[in-house]
Amino acid sequence: MLAIDSIVLYVEDVQLSMAFYESVFECQPKLLSPTFAVVEFAENVKITLKQADALTPSSQVRGGGTELSIPATSRVELDNLFEQWKKQSVVFAQEREESVYGVNFVALDPDGHRLRVFA
Repeated sequence: MLAIDSIVLYVEDVQLSMAFYESVFECQPKLLSPTFAVVEFAENVKITLKQADALTPSSQVRGGGTELSIPATSRVELDNLFEQWKKQSVVFAQEREESVYGVNFVALDPDGHRLRVFA
């Protein structure tokens, strides 16, 4: 059976994206080449960042078409993370709100990829 190695996000600036993910997930991304990095922020979950202008083969796809779904263990954890990211000037597409699956918010990375946190 095949296994998925990672989720790949196309980014405009690998260094900028590495700094963002290091800050919000408190992890240490690894630069594997000048245009490619890996972020390991949970057990068995890797996000790879590929600089869009260096893709082989090239692609017209750019950032903003992906949403990462991130569960918080409680409403308190969700609220704390929201406030922490707000202090770090993270941009939000959606503030905290109640929906059919609970409270959630949506943050944006530098390329517009969505980070939905829910509890």
